[in-house]
Amino acid sequence: MLGARIVSMTSHSYQMVETTTCPSHLVKRVVHEMQPKAGVQILAEELLFYIMSFLSCRDILRCASVCKAFRQTYMYSSELRYIVEFSGQGLLPVPNTHDHSPIFRRLQLLRDKAHAWFNVDFHSFETVTVESYSEQKYVADGHLYLWDQEEDLATIVPILPKPSQQTIQRNWSPGTLCSVPNSTNLDVFMDPAQNLKAVVYKVDHESDETLYIDLEALDRDSAHPHAAERTLYLSAPPGYDDNRVQTTSAKLRGFGRHIALQRSVEVAVGHGVGIYHENMWQLQIWDWQHSTTSNSVLGVTTVHGIGFCFLGNNRILVVANNSLKLYSIEDISQTPRLLASFLSPLPLSYIQCLLPMDDTEHRSLSHAQETMYTSDAKHRLICLIASFPTRIFIISTRVFFNVDGTAAATPIPWNHWGPSNARIFEHHYSCKVHVCGNRVLQAFPVGTSDSNSNEYVLHIMDFSPLAVTNRRGLGRVVKEASTINVTGKFMESLTISTSLPYVEVVSDRKFSFDKLKAMWIDKDRIYLLNTNWMRTLTTLEVIDV
Repeated sequence: MLGARIVSMTSHSYQMVETTTCPSHLVKRVVHEMQPKAGVQILAEELLFYIMSFLSCRDILRCASVCKAFRQTYMYSSELRYIVEFSGQGLLPVPNTHDHSPIFRRLQLLRDKAHAWFNVDFHSFETVTVESYSEQKYVADGHLYLWDQEEDLATIVPILPKPSQQTIQRNWSPGTLCSVPNSTNLDVFMDPAQNLKAVVYKVDHESDETLYIDLEALDRDSAHPHAAERTLYLSAPPGYDDNRVQTTSAKLRGFGRHIALQRSVEVAVGHGVGIYHENMWQLQIWDWQHSTTSNSVLGVTTVHGIGFCFLGNNRILVVANNSLKLYSIEDISQTPRLLASFLSPLPLSYIQCLLPMDDTEHRSLSHAQETMYTSDAKHRLICLIASFPTRIFIISTRVFFNVDGTAAATPIPWNHWGPSNARIFEHHYSCKVHVCGNRVLQAFPVGTSDSNSNEYVLHIMDFSPLAVTNRRGLGRVVKEASTINVTGKFMESLTISTSLPYVEVVSDRKFSFDKLKAMWIDKDRIYLLNTNWMRTLTTLEVIDV
């Protein structure tokens, strides 16, 4: 027959045709008849589900948007929709937990819980009376912590605990937090989930001081069973081993197997009449479960202080001198390795970092039996509070996990990393803010001029990718960019725009500026610390979500 010599190359989707004298329309017809008729649509739904179950949340949605077969598999699969919901809310499953309820029920509970945050009733709460002796009060992991350095007092109490919640309740009178003679306690860190209490104290000598960190079980006065030893030992600030050092302030933080001490020190340099003092900050990190010493030490010279927070198990973010520096702390026998440096658009004075660890992956098994999921360190929020004037930076942690091997060589300009990954809020008078996962609780003055307001309203902001879906018509979607104008004597005027999207709900209840002293948020509750006008009674309002 006259026609075409057809060379078939069956690589799933194409054939190569070599023509001679056959009309082109006949060639096209032959090729069309040889091509597969259905593609992925001929695959069984079980196989499509199996393929999609290996994909990320974003890739599952991409497949469902471009292919009818994939979309039908996604729509009829509670498992795939559960994967998308989990990732879209920035969550991870807690290890060693087993939820035997049907997957569709777990999916609905996740969605209902997310939706409940857009319908919070601020008028419905329970009240707990709080001892007023301490100026340092904070809430984490379902407990209230009180610590008074001057009186050497400390307390931890559970807040309206649920039946299945692991709880610890203890009081420490003067001299019982640390029994070392001639010592002064500088800070206390408590972690109920790991049953850990850490106390940093100093022992003064004639011409110098020595600092130690004492580790104990939180529920009893004994050595912690998982600690390498009872005491952690500090190193001198880098480059000042032989100088006289005096600690002026100290702050402990912990995450999982790591404990970090941030301290401000005054270093005597020189001898005799030529002596002078230098002020600097030191940050040292230990793996308290495996070693009592550490070479993981950073020294920072700045007059405005530093802030830091852990980002997962092996990274730490240090904020100082108008930059955010990301370090690897995987090997504490060495100085932290710089991974990247992110430049700030503004001066960062007296910075404070908020990244609460109460809902992250180091939770113990007894606590995890109640909680089946946890925040993903790579997809949550960090809050930076800079003073004078007060500016709140809400930053997605995803930017700190998308760095390549060359990022440490050159600081990353703000315009390359900041605008689409952050929101900046400015307060000219006073502010209160707390973060948990992808949610922010922030107090704004009533009206447009916060310097003259005597009342707050609370804003709940959800920055998770699925917030727009889970709000179900409630709240306000904010996608447009917001700007702040910055002026100063020693800097050019700046206009800074940020555009990280979120959904916002505003409370219909007002709070007195003089009475609302602090507030916290976790995955289940809002906590509001109030005091009366004479400061003789302090109460904690607990709002369940």
